[in-house]
Amino acid sequence: MPLDHTHVPHASSWLASANGHPDFPIQNLPYGVVRRKGSAEAWRGAVAIGDQVLDLAALSAIHSLGQPADSALRLAALPALNAFMAAGPATWSALRHALFEVLSSGADEAARHAARSCLMPQDEVEHQLPTRIGDYTDFYTSLHHALNVGRLIFPDKPLTPNFQWLPIAYHGRASSVVISGTDFHRPHGQALPPGAAAPVYTPCTRLDYELEMGFFIGPGNALGRPVPLADAEQHIFGMCLLNDWSARDHQFWEMAPLGPFLGKNFCTSISPWIVTMEALAPFRVPFERPASEPQPLPYLDEAGNRARGGVDVQLSVSIETGQARAQGLPAAQITRTSFRHQYWTIAQMLAQHTVGGCNLQPGDLCGTGTVSGPTPEEAGAIVELSLGGSRPITLAGTGEQRTFLQDGDAVILRGWCEKEGAARIGFGQCRGTVLPAI
Repeated sequence: MPLDHTHVPHASSWLASANGHPDFPIQNLPYGVVRRKGSAEAWRGAVAIGDQVLDLAALSAIHSLGQPADSALRLAALPALNAFMAAGPATWSALRHALFEVLSSGADEAARHAARSCLMPQDEVEHQLPTRIGDYTDFYTSLHHALNVGRLIFPDKPLTPNFQWLPIAYHGRASSVVISGTDFHRPHGQALPPGAAAPVYTPCTRLDYELEMGFFIGPGNALGRPVPLADAEQHIFGMCLLNDWSARDHQFWEMAPLGPFLGKNFCTSISPWIVTMEALAPFRVPFERPASEPQPLPYLDEAGNRARGGVDVQLSVSIETGQARAQGLPAAQITRTSFRHQYWTIAQMLAQHTVGGCNLQPGDLCGTGTVSGPTPEEAGAIVELSLGGSRPITLAGTGEQRTFLQDGDAVILRGWCEKEGAARIGFGQCRGTVLPAI
Protein backbone atom coordinates (compact mmCIF):
# COMPACT_ATOMS: atom_id res chain seq x y z
CA MET A 1 0.00 0.00 0.00
CA PRO A 2 1.40 3.42 -0.89
CA LEU A 3 2.18 6.06 1.70
CA ASP A 4 -0.09 9.11 1.78
CA HIS A 5 -1.04 12.03 4.02
CA THR A 6 -2.38 9.69 6.72
CA HIS A 7 1.18 8.47 7.33
CA VAL A 8 2.86 11.88 7.61
CA PRO A 9 4.75 11.82 10.94
CA HIS A 10 3.96 15.44 11.89
CA ALA A 11 0.20 15.03 11.34
CA SER A 12 -1.67 15.85 14.54
CA SER A 13 -5.12 15.55 16.08
CA TRP A 14 -7.31 18.00 17.98
CA LEU A 15 -7.46 15.23 20.62
CA ALA A 16 -4.36 16.07 22.66
CA SER A 17 -3.81 12.53 23.99
CA ALA A 18 -3.35 11.22 20.44
CA ASN A 19 -0.34 13.40 19.72
CA GLY A 20 2.77 11.46 20.61
CA HIS A 21 0.76 8.53 21.96
CA PRO A 22 3.04 5.44 21.88
CA ASP A 23 0.36 3.19 20.42
CA PHE A 24 -2.60 5.09 19.05
CA PRO A 25 -1.70 8.37 17.32
CA ILE A 26 -3.79 9.56 14.40
CA GLN A 27 -1.50 7.66 12.00
CA ASN A 28 -2.72 4.32 13.42
CA LEU A 29 -6.54 4.19 13.83
CA PRO A 30 -6.88 0.45 14.65
CA TYR A 31 -10.26 -1.30 14.82
CA GLY A 32 -11.92 -3.25 17.62
CA VAL A 33 -15.36 -4.06 19.08
CA VAL A 34 -16.36 -2.50 22.41
CA ARG A 35 -19.07 -1.51 24.86
CA ARG A 36 -19.01 0.31 28.20
CA LYS A 37 -17.65 -1.81 31.03
CA GLY A 38 -20.29 -3.65 33.00
CA SER A 39 -23.11 -2.51 30.74
CA ALA A 40 -25.64 -4.43 28.69
CA GLU A 41 -25.11 -2.12 25.73
CA ALA A 42 -24.85 -3.52 22.24
CA TRP A 43 -21.36 -4.33 21.05
CA ARG A 44 -20.20 -2.04 18.26
CA GLY A 45 -17.16 -1.30 16.16
CA ALA A 46 -14.71 1.30 17.38
CA VAL A 47 -11.37 2.91 16.60
CA ALA A 48 -8.63 3.65 19.15
CA ILE A 49 -7.32 7.22 19.17
CA GLY A 50 -5.00 8.37 21.96
CA ASP A 51 -6.44 7.35 25.32
CA GLN A 52 -9.97 7.35 23.85
CA VAL A 53 -12.21 5.08 21.79
CA LEU A 54 -14.26 6.48 18.91
CA ASP A 55 -17.69 4.79 18.90
CA LEU A 56 -18.37 4.19 15.20
CA ALA A 57 -22.05 3.33 15.69
CA ALA A 58 -22.64 6.63 17.49
CA LEU A 59 -20.72 8.55 14.82
CA SER A 60 -22.69 6.88 12.03
CA ALA A 61 -25.95 7.98 13.67
CA ILE A 62 -25.10 11.69 13.90
CA HIS A 63 -22.54 12.62 11.27
CA SER A 64 -22.06 12.05 7.55
CA LEU A 65 -18.59 11.36 6.20
CA GLY A 66 -19.82 11.35 2.60
CA GLN A 67 -19.73 8.40 0.25
CA PRO A 68 -18.20 5.84 0.06
CA ALA A 69 -17.05 6.40 3.65
CA ASP A 70 -20.58 6.40 5.10
CA SER A 71 -21.26 2.91 3.74
CA ALA A 72 -17.93 1.73 5.12
CA LEU A 73 -18.70 3.32 8.50
CA ARG A 74 -21.98 1.43 8.79
CA LEU A 75 -20.16 -1.85 8.19
CA ALA A 76 -17.39 -1.03 10.68
CA ALA A 77 -19.97 -0.07 13.33
CA LEU A 78 -21.50 -3.56 13.47
CA PRO A 79 -20.97 -5.94 16.45
CA ALA A 80 -18.45 -7.91 14.38
CA LEU A 81 -16.09 -6.66 11.67
CA ASN A 82 -16.57 -9.54 9.20
CA ALA A 83 -18.66 -7.55 6.71
CA PHE A 84 -16.27 -4.60 6.85
CA MET A 85 -13.31 -6.91 6.25
CA ALA A 86 -15.13 -8.55 3.34
CA ALA A 87 -15.58 -5.17 1.62
CA GLY A 88 -11.93 -4.96 0.61
CA PRO A 89 -9.05 -2.47 0.50
CA ALA A 90 -10.83 0.38 -1.29
CA THR A 91 -13.55 0.45 1.39
CA TRP A 92 -11.02 0.18 4.23
CA SER A 93 -8.99 3.03 2.79
CA ALA A 94 -12.06 5.26 2.28
CA LEU A 95 -12.99 4.98 5.95
CA ARG A 96 -9.42 5.44 7.18
CA HIS A 97 -9.09 8.66 5.20
CA ALA A 98 -12.48 9.98 6.35
CA LEU A 99 -11.80 9.23 10.04
CA PHE A 100 -8.36 10.80 9.70
CA GLU A 101 -9.98 14.02 8.43
CA VAL A 102 -12.56 14.07 11.25
CA LEU A 103 -9.90 13.54 13.93
CA SER A 104 -7.14 15.72 12.47
CA SER A 105 -6.26 19.14 13.80
CA GLY A 106 -7.57 20.62 10.55
CA ALA A 107 -11.11 19.23 11.00
CA ASP A 108 -13.95 21.75 10.92
CA GLU A 109 -15.90 22.51 14.08
CA ALA A 110 -18.94 20.44 13.12
CA ALA A 111 -16.80 17.33 12.57
CA ARG A 112 -14.90 17.92 15.83
CA HIS A 113 -18.10 18.33 17.81
CA ALA A 114 -19.62 15.16 16.32
CA ALA A 115 -16.53 13.05 16.92
CA ARG A 116 -15.94 14.44 20.41
CA SER A 117 -19.46 13.41 21.44
CA CYS A 118 -18.69 9.83 20.33
CA LEU A 119 -15.52 9.37 22.40
CA MET A 120 -15.21 7.07 25.40
CA PRO A 121 -12.12 6.68 27.62
CA GLN A 122 -10.29 3.45 26.84
CA ASP A 123 -10.24 2.46 30.50
CA GLU A 124 -14.05 2.62 30.57
CA VAL A 125 -14.72 0.09 27.79
CA GLU A 126 -14.53 -3.68 27.51
CA HIS A 127 -13.75 -5.68 24.39
CA GLN A 128 -15.00 -8.76 22.66
CA LEU A 129 -13.46 -10.64 19.75
CA PRO A 130 -13.45 -8.29 16.75
CA THR A 131 -14.83 -10.90 14.33
CA ARG A 132 -16.82 -14.10 14.28
CA ILE A 133 -13.81 -16.34 13.74
CA GLY A 134 -14.98 -19.17 11.52
CA ASP A 135 -11.54 -20.76 11.21
CA TYR A 136 -8.18 -20.35 12.91
CA THR A 137 -4.92 -21.55 11.38
CA ASP A 138 -1.57 -21.35 13.13
CA PHE A 139 1.67 -21.32 11.16
CA TYR A 140 5.20 -22.33 12.16
CA THR A 141 7.44 -19.87 10.34
CA SER A 142 10.33 -18.75 12.54
CA LEU A 143 13.60 -20.41 11.59
CA HIS A 144 15.16 -19.44 14.93
CA HIS A 145 12.24 -20.89 16.92
CA ALA A 146 12.29 -24.09 14.87
CA LEU A 147 16.02 -24.49 15.46
CA ASN A 148 15.78 -23.72 19.18
CA VAL A 149 12.98 -26.19 19.83
CA GLY A 150 14.24 -28.75 17.33
CA ARG A 151 17.64 -28.94 19.03
CA LEU A 152 15.91 -29.88 22.30
CA ILE A 153 14.34 -32.95 20.68
CA PHE A 154 16.57 -33.80 17.71
CA PRO A 155 19.97 -32.18 18.39
CA ASP A 156 21.57 -33.55 15.22
CA LYS A 157 18.72 -32.65 12.86
CA PRO A 158 16.57 -29.88 14.36
CA LEU A 159 14.80 -28.77 11.15
CA THR A 160 12.19 -30.87 9.40
CA PRO A 161 12.98 -31.38 5.67
CA ASN A 162 10.06 -29.18 4.57
CA PHE A 163 10.60 -26.13 6.81
CA GLN A 164 12.70 -24.12 4.34
CA TRP A 165 10.43 -24.99 1.42
CA LEU A 166 6.94 -24.01 2.63
CA PRO A 167 5.15 -22.22 5.48
CA ILE A 168 4.08 -25.10 7.75
CA ALA A 169 0.75 -24.81 9.60
CA TYR A 170 -1.99 -26.66 11.46
CA HIS A 171 -5.68 -25.90 11.86
CA GLY A 172 -6.34 -24.66 15.40
CA ARG A 173 -9.47 -24.39 17.49
CA ALA A 174 -11.43 -21.20 16.76
CA SER A 175 -13.80 -21.65 19.72
CA SER A 176 -11.02 -21.19 22.28
CA VAL A 177 -9.63 -17.96 20.84
CA VAL A 178 -10.23 -15.30 23.51
CA ILE A 179 -9.73 -11.57 23.89
CA SER A 180 -6.85 -10.15 25.92
CA GLY A 181 -7.58 -10.11 29.64
CA THR A 182 -9.41 -13.43 29.61
CA ASP A 183 -7.80 -15.71 32.21
CA PHE A 184 -7.74 -19.51 31.82
CA HIS A 185 -7.26 -22.63 33.91
CA ARG A 186 -4.22 -24.86 33.62
CA PRO A 187 -5.29 -27.72 31.32
CA HIS A 188 -5.34 -31.46 32.00
CA GLY A 189 -4.06 -34.09 29.62
CA GLN A 190 -1.78 -37.07 29.05
CA ALA A 191 2.00 -36.79 29.37
CA LEU A 192 4.88 -39.24 29.39
CA PRO A 193 7.19 -38.52 32.34
CA PRO A 194 10.94 -38.87 31.64
CA GLY A 195 11.96 -42.53 31.77
CA ALA A 196 8.39 -43.79 32.22
CA ALA A 197 6.94 -46.66 30.22
CA ALA A 198 3.34 -45.41 30.36
CA PRO A 199 1.72 -41.96 30.28
CA VAL A 200 -0.07 -40.28 33.17
CA TYR A 201 -3.15 -38.09 33.22
CA THR A 202 -2.23 -34.86 34.94
CA PRO A 203 -2.55 -31.08 34.94
CA CYS A 204 0.04 -29.56 32.64
CA THR A 205 3.44 -29.26 34.33
CA ARG A 206 5.22 -27.52 31.44
CA LEU A 207 2.90 -24.63 30.58
CA ASP A 208 4.29 -22.16 28.06
CA TYR A 209 3.36 -19.05 26.11
CA GLU A 210 4.19 -18.36 22.46
CA LEU A 211 4.89 -14.85 21.21
CA GLU A 212 3.07 -14.58 17.89
CA MET A 213 1.27 -12.17 15.66
CA GLY A 214 -2.09 -12.81 14.07
CA PHE A 215 -3.58 -11.56 10.83
CA PHE A 216 -7.23 -11.34 9.82
CA ILE A 217 -8.60 -12.34 6.43
CA GLY A 218 -10.46 -9.69 4.44
CA PRO A 219 -12.15 -10.79 1.21
CA GLY A 220 -12.22 -14.55 0.91
CA ASN A 221 -11.55 -16.78 -2.07
CA ALA A 222 -13.82 -19.28 -3.75
CA LEU A 223 -13.35 -22.99 -3.04
CA GLY A 224 -10.78 -24.34 -5.50
CA ARG A 225 -9.42 -20.89 -6.41
CA PRO A 226 -5.93 -20.29 -5.01
CA VAL A 227 -4.83 -16.73 -4.25
CA PRO A 228 -1.65 -15.83 -6.16
CA LEU A 229 1.15 -14.43 -4.03
CA ALA A 230 0.98 -11.09 -5.86
CA ASP A 231 -2.67 -10.70 -4.79
CA ALA A 232 -2.37 -12.12 -1.28
CA GLU A 233 -2.19 -8.86 0.65
CA GLN A 234 -5.44 -7.69 -0.93
CA HIS A 235 -6.98 -10.43 1.23
CA ILE A 236 -5.33 -9.37 4.52
CA PHE A 237 -7.11 -6.73 6.64
CA GLY A 238 -4.64 -6.22 9.47
CA MET A 239 -2.60 -7.67 12.31
CA CYS A 240 -2.81 -8.20 16.07
CA LEU A 241 -0.76 -9.76 18.86
CA LEU A 242 -1.40 -13.45 19.55
CA ASN A 243 -0.39 -15.77 22.40
CA ASP A 244 -0.62 -19.44 21.46
CA TRP A 245 -0.59 -20.91 24.98
CA SER A 246 1.03 -24.35 24.92
CA ALA A 247 0.97 -27.37 27.24
CA ARG A 248 4.40 -28.68 26.27
CA ASP A 249 4.27 -31.98 28.17
CA HIS A 250 0.92 -32.84 26.59
CA GLN A 251 1.95 -31.49 23.17
CA PHE A 252 5.19 -33.44 22.84
CA TRP A 253 3.49 -36.71 23.87
CA GLU A 254 0.54 -36.38 21.51
CA MET A 255 2.50 -35.17 18.44
CA ALA A 256 3.45 -38.68 17.33
CA PRO A 257 2.55 -38.54 14.50
CA LEU A 258 -0.26 -35.96 14.38
CA GLY A 259 -0.90 -32.69 16.14
CA PRO A 260 -0.72 -30.42 17.87
CA PHE A 261 -4.14 -31.06 19.37
CA LEU A 262 -4.90 -30.77 23.12
CA GLY A 263 -1.52 -29.17 23.77
CA LYS A 264 -2.76 -26.07 21.94
CA ASN A 265 -6.56 -26.00 21.87
CA PHE A 266 -7.36 -24.89 25.44
CA CYS A 267 -6.70 -21.15 24.93
CA THR A 268 -5.34 -18.68 22.37
CA SER A 269 -5.29 -14.99 23.35
CA ILE A 270 -5.35 -12.04 20.95
CA SER A 271 -5.01 -8.30 21.50
CA PRO A 272 -8.23 -6.28 21.09
CA TRP A 273 -7.09 -3.79 18.42
CA ILE A 274 -6.41 -4.75 14.80
CA VAL A 275 -3.76 -2.55 13.19
CA THR A 276 -4.55 -2.31 9.49
CA MET A 277 -2.05 -3.14 6.77
CA GLU A 278 -2.48 0.43 5.55
CA ALA A 279 -1.30 1.79 8.91
CA LEU A 280 1.68 -0.60 8.78
CA ALA A 281 2.78 0.61 5.33
CA PRO A 282 5.72 2.75 6.58
CA PHE A 283 7.22 -0.25 8.36
CA ARG A 284 7.44 -2.72 5.50
CA VAL A 285 10.85 -4.32 4.89
CA PRO A 286 12.27 -6.67 2.24
CA PHE A 287 11.82 -10.42 2.36
CA GLU A 288 15.35 -11.75 2.33
CA ARG A 289 16.52 -15.33 1.79
CA PRO A 290 20.28 -16.02 1.84
CA ALA A 291 21.56 -17.38 -1.47
CA SER A 292 23.02 -20.38 0.37
CA GLU A 293 19.54 -21.52 1.48
CA PRO A 294 16.69 -23.03 -0.57
CA GLN A 295 14.85 -20.36 -2.55
CA PRO A 296 11.03 -20.32 -2.60
CA LEU A 297 9.34 -22.21 -5.39
CA PRO A 298 7.88 -19.88 -8.05
CA TYR A 299 4.37 -19.80 -6.58
CA LEU A 300 5.86 -18.51 -3.28
CA ASP A 301 8.16 -15.97 -4.94
CA GLU A 302 7.29 -12.60 -6.42
CA ALA A 303 9.04 -9.22 -6.85
CA GLY A 304 6.68 -7.25 -4.61
CA ASN A 305 7.03 -9.75 -1.81
CA ARG A 306 10.81 -9.67 -2.15
CA ALA A 307 10.79 -5.86 -1.99
CA ARG A 308 8.31 -5.24 0.85
CA GLY A 309 6.91 -8.52 2.14
CA GLY A 310 8.22 -8.22 5.70
CA VAL A 311 6.90 -6.08 8.55
CA ASP A 312 9.20 -4.64 11.20
CA VAL A 313 7.12 -4.94 14.38
CA GLN A 314 9.03 -4.70 17.65
CA LEU A 315 7.79 -7.29 20.16
CA SER A 316 8.30 -7.96 23.84
CA VAL A 317 7.17 -10.49 26.46
CA SER A 318 6.87 -9.77 30.19
CA ILE A 319 5.79 -11.96 33.11
CA GLU A 320 3.93 -10.53 36.09
CA THR A 321 4.03 -13.09 38.90
CA GLY A 322 1.58 -13.21 41.78
CA GLN A 323 4.37 -12.05 44.08
CA ALA A 324 5.17 -9.05 41.88
CA ARG A 325 1.49 -8.17 41.73
CA ALA A 326 1.16 -8.31 45.52
CA GLN A 327 4.21 -6.08 45.94
CA GLY A 328 3.12 -3.59 43.29
CA LEU A 329 6.18 -4.35 41.14
CA PRO A 330 6.16 -4.07 37.34
CA ALA A 331 6.12 -7.12 35.13
CA ALA A 332 9.59 -8.46 34.27
CA GLN A 333 10.51 -8.28 30.58
CA ILE A 334 12.12 -11.52 29.41
CA THR A 335 12.10 -11.22 25.60
CA ARG A 336 12.55 -8.49 22.99
CA THR A 337 12.61 -9.26 19.26
CA SER A 338 11.13 -8.23 15.88
CA PHE A 339 8.69 -9.80 13.47
CA ARG A 340 11.07 -8.92 10.63
CA HIS A 341 13.05 -12.08 11.48
CA GLN A 342 10.23 -14.39 10.36
CA TYR A 343 11.33 -16.86 7.68
CA TRP A 344 8.10 -16.55 5.65
CA THR A 345 5.92 -13.48 5.06
CA ILE A 346 2.22 -13.23 5.81
CA ALA A 347 1.51 -13.05 2.06
CA GLN A 348 3.39 -16.32 1.55
CA MET A 349 1.43 -17.86 4.42
CA LEU A 350 -1.87 -16.88 2.81
CA ALA A 351 -0.81 -18.04 -0.64
CA GLN A 352 0.30 -21.40 0.78
CA HIS A 353 -2.98 -21.72 2.71
CA THR A 354 -5.02 -21.41 -0.49
CA VAL A 355 -2.74 -23.17 -2.99
CA GLY A 356 -4.68 -26.43 -2.72
CA GLY A 357 -8.01 -24.64 -3.14
CA CYS A 358 -8.86 -23.96 0.52
CA ASN A 359 -11.47 -21.20 0.76
CA LEU A 360 -10.67 -18.55 3.37
CA GLN A 361 -13.51 -16.42 4.70
CA PRO A 362 -13.71 -12.82 5.95
CA GLY A 363 -12.82 -12.62 9.63
CA ASP A 364 -10.80 -15.85 9.70
CA LEU A 365 -7.69 -15.65 11.89
CA CYS A 366 -4.19 -16.87 11.07
CA GLY A 367 -1.33 -17.04 13.57
CA THR A 368 2.20 -16.50 12.33
CA GLY A 369 3.83 -19.03 14.64
CA THR A 370 6.24 -18.15 17.43
CA VAL A 371 8.44 -15.13 16.68
CA SER A 372 12.03 -15.73 17.78
CA GLY A 373 15.11 -13.78 16.78
CA PRO A 374 18.71 -14.86 16.16
CA THR A 375 20.01 -14.28 19.72
CA PRO A 376 19.09 -16.23 22.89
CA GLU A 377 17.42 -13.15 24.39
CA GLU A 378 15.03 -13.00 21.41
CA ALA A 379 13.42 -16.39 22.02
CA GLY A 380 9.63 -16.26 21.75
CA ALA A 381 8.75 -19.07 24.19
CA ILE A 382 9.89 -20.06 27.66
CA VAL A 383 10.78 -23.58 26.47
CA GLU A 384 13.52 -21.90 24.42
CA LEU A 385 14.67 -19.48 27.13
CA SER A 386 14.93 -22.27 29.73
CA LEU A 387 16.41 -24.83 27.31
CA GLY A 388 13.51 -27.19 27.74
CA GLY A 389 13.23 -26.54 31.47
CA SER A 390 16.89 -27.34 32.22
CA ARG A 391 18.03 -23.77 32.89
CA PRO A 392 15.79 -21.52 35.06
CA ILE A 393 15.43 -17.89 34.06
CA THR A 394 15.52 -15.23 36.80
CA LEU A 395 12.85 -12.52 36.77
CA ALA A 396 13.86 -8.94 37.46
CA GLY A 397 12.27 -7.31 40.49
CA THR A 398 11.35 -10.31 42.62
CA GLY A 399 14.30 -12.55 41.70
CA GLU A 400 11.91 -15.48 41.20
CA GLN A 401 12.92 -18.21 38.79
CA ARG A 402 10.92 -19.94 36.10
CA THR A 403 11.45 -22.91 33.83
CA PHE A 404 7.77 -22.93 32.85
CA LEU A 405 4.75 -20.85 33.90
CA GLN A 406 3.27 -21.15 37.37
CA ASP A 407 -0.28 -20.49 38.57
CA GLY A 408 -0.88 -16.77 39.01
CA ASP A 409 1.61 -15.76 36.31
CA ALA A 410 0.33 -13.19 33.85
CA VAL A 411 2.04 -13.06 30.45
CA ILE A 412 1.96 -9.71 28.66
CA LEU A 413 2.80 -9.33 24.97
CA ARG A 414 3.43 -5.87 23.52
CA GLY A 415 4.08 -4.75 19.96
CA TRP A 416 4.95 -1.46 18.26
CA CYS A 417 6.54 -0.02 15.12
CA GLU A 418 8.99 2.87 15.07
CA LYS A 419 11.62 4.20 12.75
CA GLU A 420 13.16 7.50 11.69
CA GLY A 421 10.77 9.54 9.57
CA ALA A 422 7.57 7.81 10.71
CA ALA A 423 5.18 8.18 13.63
CA ARG A 424 5.41 5.37 16.15
CA ILE A 425 2.29 3.18 16.23
CA GLY A 426 1.47 0.24 18.47
CA PHE A 427 -0.78 -2.73 19.11
CA GLY A 428 -1.38 -2.19 22.83
CA GLN A 429 -1.01 -5.39 24.77
CA CYS A 430 -2.19 -9.00 24.88
CA ARG A 431 -2.53 -10.31 28.42
CA GLY A 432 -3.63 -13.55 30.06
CA THR A 433 -3.24 -15.03 33.55
CA VAL A 434 -2.81 -18.70 34.44
CA LEU A 435 -5.40 -19.98 36.94
CA PRO A 436 -5.05 -23.27 38.86
CA ALA A 437 -6.28 -26.47 37.25
CA ILE A 438 -9.86 -27.49 38.07
